Amino acid sequence: MLTFIIPVRHPANSKNWDALKARLAQTITSISGQNGDRWQAIIVANTGADLPPLPKGFSVERVDFAPNLKHERGATDDVEVFRDFFRIDKGRRVRAGMLAARNTTFFMIVDDDDFVSSRLADHVARHPDDNGWYIDRGYMWTEGTRLLGAISKFFMLCGTSHIINARLYDLERLKGNDADDYMKRMLGSHIAVAQELAAAGTPLSPLPFFGAIYRVGHPGAHSNSSGLIATFFNKATLAHPLRFIKTVLSLRLMTPKLRREFFGAERA
Repeated sequence: MLTFIIPVRHPANSKNWDALKARLAQTITSISGQNGDRWQAIIVANTGADLPPLPKGFSVERVDFAPNLKHERGATDDVEVFRDFFRIDKGRRVRAGMLAARNTTFFMIVDDDDFVSSRLADHVARHPDDNGWYIDRGYMWTEGTRLLGAISKFFMLCGTSHIINARLYDLERLKGNDADDYMKRMLGSHIAVAQELAAAGTPLSPLPFFGAIYRVGHPGAHSNSSGLIATFFNKATLAHPLRFIKTVLSLRLMTPKLRREFFGAERA
């Protein structure tokens, strides 16, 4: 059983809750499009937070965490302090979802504005004894466009990028305090997860297909990411003809097949 964990920020940390809820609804539709039925999804949200209607397979774990006081980085804030606050806030929400999960064998943390391939649950069901996978190949997308950008090392850019066997998480340790570095590294951030598991002798494998879409460039993005075109065609790319050609060749048109695989019943 693959369990998707979707942590949702405190409403006070959202500039536009209606927009966040609309993007979350699209993420929900994406997840619910799984080809197999060996999956469940847990949304972790504050008590009283208004959520979209949930289809079969979804449940909600309500929490009473306070808003992240440093959700927005101030001009004088230390970058590591800012990141630490984010990792604690996200990490404890993910932890709450994991501890609420039942009958699961794998976990996948999904950011509330991203999209996943409909092939994931089937793939996990066929490999129940594996350690898990990191998404090496994925897409980048800006809403309102029909272009996708194919990217490698996806797991270094996007939080929706790891599927991990539940036995590899130290759930007892995760019940500890919020400042625990293990929780922040493994649940609150995606950067060092594959490296951490490899060092422990339980390496992940690259997922053998494009696994997710990283939505970028919208006002609610916590990463303050630029749009697809601005990201792909930056000054360095424009200054090097070969890099420019390679970048152009990495663009994909949103075909009906890709829309079905990643967006479910929703249209991009």
